[in-house]
Order: sequence, then structure tokens, then C-alpha cells
Amino acid sequence: MAKAVKKKSNPGFSKYIKWFWILFVSGVSIVALIFLSASWGLFGELPPYEYLENPQTNLASQIISSDGDLLGKFYLDDNRTDVKYEDLPENLVNALVATEDARFQDHSGIDFRGTVRAFFFLGTRGGASTISQQLARQLFVGVRSRSKLDALKQKVKEWVLAIRLERSYTKEEIISMYFNIYDFGNNADGIRSAARIYFGKEPKDLKIEESAMLVGMFKNSSLFNPLRREEMVKTRRNVVLAQMAKYDYITEQEKDSLQALKMDINYNPENHREGLATYFRMYLQRFMKNWIDKNPKPALPGERDKWNIYLDGLKIYTTIDSKMQANAEEAVYEHMANLQAEFFNQNTPDKNPTTPFLDLTPEETDRIMERAMKNSDRWREMKAAGKSEEDIRNSFTKKTEMTVFDWKSDTREKDTIMTPLDSIRYYKTFLRAGMMSMEPQTGHVKAWVGGINYKHFQYDNVIQGTRQVGSTFKPFVYAAAIDQLRLSPCDKLPDTEYWIEAGKHGNMEAWGPRNSNYKFTGEEMTLKYALANSVNTITAQLIDKVGPKSVVTIAKNLGISGDIPEVPSIALGTLDANVYDMVGAYGAFANQGVYVKPVMVTRIEDKNGTVLYEYVPETKDVLGKDVSYAMIDLMKGVTQSGSGARLRHSGAKNNTVYKEIITGYPYEFTNPIAGKTGTTQNNSDGWFMGMVPNLVTGVWVGGEERSIHFDNVLYGQGASMALPIWGLYMKKNYANEDLGISKEDFEEPENMSIITDCAKFEEDKPQDTDIENDLDDLDF
Repeated sequence: MAKAVKKKSNPGFSKYIKWFWILFVSGVSIVALIFLSASWGLFGELPPYEYLENPQTNLASQIISSDGDLLGKFYLDDNRTDVKYEDLPENLVNALVATEDARFQDHSGIDFRGTVRAFFFLGTRGGASTISQQLARQLFVGVRSRSKLDALKQKVKEWVLAIRLERSYTKEEIISMYFNIYDFGNNADGIRSAARIYFGKEPKDLKIEESAMLVGMFKNSSLFNPLRREEMVKTRRNVVLAQMAKYDYITEQEKDSLQALKMDINYNPENHREGLATYFRMYLQRFMKNWIDKNPKPALPGERDKWNIYLDGLKIYTTIDSKMQANAEEAVYEHMANLQAEFFNQNTPDKNPTTPFLDLTPEETDRIMERAMKNSDRWREMKAAGKSEEDIRNSFTKKTEMTVFDWKSDTREKDTIMTPLDSIRYYKTFLRAGMMSMEPQTGHVKAWVGGINYKHFQYDNVIQGTRQVGSTFKPFVYAAAIDQLRLSPCDKLPDTEYWIEAGKHGNMEAWGPRNSNYKFTGEEMTLKYALANSVNTITAQLIDKVGPKSVVTIAKNLGISGDIPEVPSIALGTLDANVYDMVGAYGAFANQGVYVKPVMVTRIEDKNGTVLYEYVPETKDVLGKDVSYAMIDLMKGVTQSGSGARLRHSGAKNNTVYKEIITGYPYEFTNPIAGKTGTTQNNSDGWFMGMVPNLVTGVWVGGEERSIHFDNVLYGQGASMALPIWGLYMKKNYANEDLGISKEDFEEPENMSIITDCAKFEEDKPQDTDIENDLDDLDF
């Protein structure tokens, strides 16, 4: 029997096996040691687990309209609003995964296959960073260092943090965090800002090609900027679409058709000086500062004990209706552009050497310019920098390049060269406007336009500016008379010269107003006719009968703030008030005598939805229902046969002057409207207060200085300067039936004790009654 041959071992092969395991175990040990070292903080401090579970990112506070639209945000550096995963469109998520991390669902933070590939091919066939790693870099690591050693340390930290993130969050949460954290440039922090700024829509509404463009920007948003490098961005977008086709998220046919599409950028910048409701947003900033001062933040040790509207992601729910706000802004811009063109035509240097000022001496003009120069930002900044007054003054006379406001430009701006002093005069040539619209039953402010352009004119003429109110104050006088004397709109007084003796009501001198046409008809006229036509002599008689103190009391109870002197001349509106107060006061007439303080903010929530503030209405019963309805009836006469009657017809076919101002404004309103125009001395201020049952709106127009005005009443009266804005605004509102603006008549209270039907009044009234004598017999 043959003996078995013993197979000899191969010592060389065994040696290879031995070294393979030594190298393998060593490699694994080194990798493990590297990870342990990174987790121990040897490569730099890592964030604690608590921070990983709740990473702190700065969130902009949102300003939300009553109809659910985003009006704007408060932010410093980060214009960021988080979006939940369920609000991201599927095509956006698919584009991200296909382009950045095809095996995202299969790994736990590190794609080892991609890492090995990147190592052997030195990154020429794609990188190895997963979405989780990129998120870790964005949240905790920062910009990649140029030092290779430091960059390697950062990479290891990203690996460790990516694994921790995968343990702390679901895949969906990581996707949403990634989209929310990224800076897309042009103040587009996070996907919601990016979708709104580049396409004017919410993320859920993004089309496939739009999603592909935004995902393409993850490569480098500064380089792939669609506003500066459109073709480069389009090429990058098409790469993303190709990746989506490669991984079967779209078909080849869809890819080809989408790649052929042009870029369709709809740029909507989001900043504090542009966009919708800019003046209101700046008012809201002051409101929030006041609220924060009174409401400390419940904070953990080491956290801020004050809310921060720029960082804490508050949600501020307002009463502003975004559609009505847009209508209001359009109405202001349309009319003011036309009115300004005529103002420029009448105030050229050839026609008026002191333009834009009228009726001033050169010395008075110099004083205005001196005051404006010292109140300017340039003066304050140079003075704070330690510059001498001589240097500061010299800087105002040196020509410099600047961008200024211009009605004629589509962008409302033009580049020019002028001295800072000339720019001050240039800006004073522009007429200003203020407008506020409110629901009288609730006090909810629906629209707020503080000027013609916030970027260039930051003074808010709704609440900051107070100007003479003119005849818009007369309804307060009539209300006092009807309330105390139980007069009717149908009662009559004579239009004759009327004087109130000195000292009777605290006035130092005898006072007797003239009518705007300098004439006295000598005829008796109803109170309704007198108010509709702003007959001053009738108003003087009424305030003489009730006394200025009674009128002031009613005005104060209706929310008119500031000093109101108790003298007869207030009857003609010599006091100053702002649009905000006037709208609130007129709201009581439409709300059956109940004053409701205007409200702009209904609720404030923190980023988690916890309610921090809810509005409680502030109301006051000021007038009886019958008195307030009588006042509404009086003011309906203004739009039926008085200074507001142009709201009823289609234009001024036979009035050249009127046509020049109101071209294209055929109102033709047929519904009941109550209102009052106001014009102050020298036509410096034009007012119109207009009411329908569920909306009260006030408009003021004038120059920055009272010496800036039209030189005739045809152009300078409230019916020409302010009323057209109201008309345009209401036409736009009525064109949108969803807004629900009333066309019905005002509700007449039951058991009405004051007669408003003047035909019936004449039938019932005793013929031997002498109204004037009855008034004189009353003891005040």
C-alpha cells in the first residue's frame, strides 16, 4: 500500500495572509482611533448631544397678513423660515438625492462606497460627502480650511457628526434641515426664502425645473447666482435634471424637454425697504420693541431673557389684508405720479425762483434748507466721526454720484450726480401721501401706506406725521351740536357773516370766518347742505352754540390725540392730527357711535406655535346710535351733492383742469358713501375721509413743508389731491368680490329719534319755529 505524500505548506503565502490581517486590523484600528479621537474632541471641540438634538439656527420673524400671506420678515443676517418635510415637493427631494447623495436611504451618515471611490480616484469621479455630512458641515463645522491637515480634521469631524445626526433624526428631518439651513444668496436663507425670492412662490409649488435650479445652487450659491450668471446656472440646472433621469426620477423625454426650457426667474427681493407694506412693517418694528420691553422671555440659564424679532422666529399675525394693501399702494402710486407731474409743471425754476417753496423769502428758504441739512444722516454721521462744521458744510457742496427717486423710471430710481445739498432740495419737490383703511366694527386696520416710496422717503405719514386737518374736523362740531342740541341734518341756519366776540370761549380776539369763496349768500341752508359744501359760517355758529370744550371732549373720546386748544377756530380744523387718529375717529360714525381703537396685531406666537400675545379690543361708547347715523347721513351728502360728488360721475369732460389731474379716473360709484374732504390754508394739505358700512379710509396728501403746495384751489383742494386715491382704491377693492367690501346702505337704528328725511322734516316741522332764536335761548 502506497504511503500518502504530505503536502508541503507554502511559507510565502502564509506570510501574505498574515500581513493582510495585520494591515486590515491596523487599518480598522486606526480608523476607529481616528473616530474616537474626533469624538473625544482631539480634532477640535464637538457640539454637545443636547445641541445636536436641538441645533440653534437664527430664524427670521414672520409678518403674516389676515388672509394668510407673508407680508415680510424681520431678520439681520439670516432671512430664514423653516419648512417641514411634508411641505417640500417630491421633485425637490428627488433632485437633491439624485444630485448629492444617491444612496442616502441606504447609509447611516457615511457612504463607504463613495468614500473608497473618492480615495482611489482622488475625487475625479465625484465626492464622497453625504447629505448628512454636508448638513454637519453647515451646522457645526464651517467653511473648509485651506490647510490640508485642518481640512482632514474637519472631514473626520463631519463623519462623526453625520453619524450622530443620523442617530438623532429621521431621514426626512435631515432632508428638511438641509434645505432650511442653506444660504442660496440674495438674502435667500433656506428653501422657503429661496422659492419666494427667485420664483415668487412657496416651496410646495415649485416646478421640476425650478427645483433643479435651486438644488444646483448647492454646489456654490455664490458662483451659481441666477441673477448674475444665468447661463451658467442653466447649465448646472440641466446637470441636475440629467441626474434625475439617471436615477429614474424623470424619463429621458421629460429630461430633454425640461433642459430645453429657458430660465424663468421671477425675482422678488425680500428686504426691509422693499416689498409690500414697508411702512407698516416699520411701524410694526416699533410695536414689537415696545411689546418685548414689557414681556420678558422665559429663558434657560445662559439664554437671552428678551425676545429678539430678528433671531427667534416669532410669528406676528396682523390685521392687514394683503390684497387690500396691494390695492392701496397701487392707488397711491397711480394718483401721486399724475399729481406730481402737474406739480412739477407748475413749479419750475423759471416760474418760481424759490421752487419748490411758495410764498417764502430767500431768507426763509435758507432757514428750511439749513434745518434739513443739520437733520440729515450725513451731518450726524460726520459730526459723530469728529469732523469740523466747516468740513461738514463743504461736503454738502461737493458733487457726488447717487441714486435718487424718480417717478418716470420703471424702477422708481435713477443714477445721477449732484451735491448733497441739491439732493435735499430735490427730495423736497415731491408731494407726500398717507393712507389708512380700517374695518370700523373691529378696528382691524386693512391697509397702511405711509408714503410714496419707503426706500427713499422713510417718514411715515400715517402715524408719525401730524398735519392740519381742515374741514375733516367739522363733523366733530356737527356731532356735538346734534348730540347736545338734538338738531337734525335738515335744520337750517343762515349763511351770513358771523362773529364770536373776544373772550366768550377763551379766544383772545373776536373770531369770524369767511367762506372759501369769500361770499355770504344770506340764505338759510340745511346742516346737510352746509357740511357737504363746507360752509364755514354755519360751522362757526354751531361751535358757538355748543362751545369748543364740548367739541374737544368728543374729539378726544373719538381718539384724537395731541393738544386741541379750546378755542372757536378749531371748528375749521386748525389743529394738527395724523391719519391714524382720524380714521379711528371716523370709524365710530360708521360703528353706531362706538369707538374701537385701531388694531394692527391680533396674535404673536413663538417658533413652536405657543401663543405669547392676543389682542383685547379697546372700545368706548361715544355717541348715540341716532346721532352717529345722523352724522352718516350728513356726510353722505358730501358725496351726493358736495365736494365729493365727483365720485358719482365718470370724469370731467368739460373741465380741462380737472381732466389734467384725474385723467383715467372714472369712478361712477352708485352705492351709499359717506365722506368729508378737507383743504387747509394755502392748499398745503388735502384730505379725504371716506366710508362705506364696513370700511373707513383716510387719505392725506401734501408737501414735506407747508410752504410746498399748489398755488390754486383747483389743484390743491382735498377733492383733487386726496379723494382720487380713495376712489382708485375702492374701485380696485370692488373689483375683487372676495374682499366683501359693502355696497349696501348704512344700517339705520330702530326708533330713530332724529329726522334725516328732509322732505318729511319740512312737512312735520311747525312753521313758526325759528331755529336761530331757539339756539340763542339755550343756556350753556
